[in-house]
Amino acid sequence: MIESSPEEFTERHRHYAAHGLIYPQPEGSPLIEFVAGGRVLYLLDRCGPYVALPGEAYVIVNGVVSAWARLPEAPPEEQLGVVGVSGLEGVGQVLACPRGGPPTVVVRARLTLVLSGYTPFPELAPGDWISFTTEAPLHGFVLTGQALYDRSR
Repeated sequence: MIESSPEEFTERHRHYAAHGLIYPQPEGSPLIEFVAGGRVLYLLDRCGPYVALPGEAYVIVNGVVSAWARLPEAPPEEQLGVVGVSGLEGVGQVLACPRGGPPTVVVRARLTLVLSGYTPFPELAPGDWISFTTEAPLHGFVLTGQALYDRSR
């Protein structure tokens, strides 16, 4: 289980939201066009229709990892590429390994990502570098209201 509800996921990971721009989406589309870290990401809107307003926003970008590897040393720079319509591959530094929930690792790879897995990431610790690939689609949890206010605390 990756999450129990969008609200619970947002509450747990609000401090790891990426800052960027949301562009208007076509009526009825479940995808959010989010520009952050020099990339255009298409995210499955997990907060419901009409929550993601166009403009600046904080969004928790969540991907389910299909492959990852711990790197023996730091690479020269972070990397992030879009795979297909809504997947990622990249290289980044582990910022946090939240405990007490589903297997999760927070990575900085041009933007902050909350990566989830179906199995634990046992050998990772903050400061480690990893390469990763995510499954499609990426999920987007847009911070609004109290979650946005609480992010700054």
